[in-house]
Amino acid sequence: MNKRLLLWSGLGAATLPVMIGAAWILSLPPAPPAGAAPPIAQEEADATIAALKPPKRQRPRPRPLIAIIGANEGTETTDYLMPYGILRRADVADVSVLGTKTGLVTLYPALAVEPQATVADFDARHPEGADYVIVPAMRRDDDPVVLHWIRRQATKGAIIVGVCAGAKVVASAGLLDGKRATTHWYYLEELRHKHPTIQYVADRRLVVDRGVATTTGITASMPMSLTLIEAIAGRDKAEAIARDLGVRDWSARHDSDAFQFTRPFALTAIGNTIAFWNWERLGIELRPGLDEVSLALVADAWSRTYRSRAVTFADTSSAIETRNGIRIFPDRIATSWPAGQLLPTIGDHLPAHVLDQIPHAIMARYGRDTANLVAMQLEYQEQRVLRRFEDR
Repeated sequence: MNKRLLLWSGLGAATLPVMIGAAWILSLPPAPPAGAAPPIAQEEADATIAALKPPKRQRPRPRPLIAIIGANEGTETTDYLMPYGILRRADVADVSVLGTKTGLVTLYPALAVEPQATVADFDARHPEGADYVIVPAMRRDDDPVVLHWIRRQATKGAIIVGVCAGAKVVASAGLLDGKRATTHWYYLEELRHKHPTIQYVADRRLVVDRGVATTTGITASMPMSLTLIEAIAGRDKAEAIARDLGVRDWSARHDSDAFQFTRPFALTAIGNTIAFWNWERLGIELRPGLDEVSLALVADAWSRTYRSRAVTFADTSSAIETRNGIRIFPDRIATSWPAGQLLPTIGDHLPAHVLDQIPHAIMARYGRDTANLVAMQLEYQEQRVLRRFEDR
């Protein structure tokens, strides 16, 4: 079994160090090299926006239709919820989150949500297809319902957007063959091995080629969503939503060399997994009107420490509706949570500011190495934070 995938999945914790082997650990690089993301030429930025313009249709819509597909058995939390929350904030398109079938969509590493429709429901309502289909990372890259549906949407003219490791799903559908693309750094080797005709593009958070877009890791769905807003409604609208989110820059700039499978990454994941007596369940209180972008970031990040899992609670078993109409079911029915294991209320903090605070909060609780472990998994773009951690 691939050692990296074994480590990422958390399987076989008790035997993990033996299976991986000291020699392999020592062969890993000690830390990512320091560097700077190369600038993006204006011509390239303009071409990206042009490539993401709403598809031209024989019967133009009043505004674009965007579908975010999720496999009920496992879809990545932030990949699924962040584009929805940001695009709904912008109110420049009709946006729906879908499931492959009826019932809850189980998100990983945290949250369970009720999709607004199934793919069959969507097809019945919109036989002409979506303008954009956003494909998050999923536990399975080969779900036959997902693959068939996104192929059909592509043939109807939809622009397909593979977020993070959602690129693996898009590739499995045959939609990336011979095209330029990117993905989460952790899965790049696997993607290129299974699909050798893909042309990997380094140092870009977003790559668009002939009707298919792909992004780097988990946090890249924020700049991707803003870029999509700019393509649909113009720069001024994107800037307004960026201010509302607390985002300073959403260009495709990315320092790919900063995200690698390193010795500290492996050792921290192994050490935290083995120390099961230190594992915690950290509570997040679900309240009506919560911002789904901030909620997704908090639940996702704190469930990636290998020390903790975010657990939602509410005083009811009924779904709690977020700011933009996502129905989330609590993991626990409770009126309170132990104070020492209660995550701070998300409140009115801007989502990008919430993201900036997360590594510092994790470092304060679990130390620098675990903060870096989470930042690497999120492919957190703010290298100044990572470097500061390394320098302490």
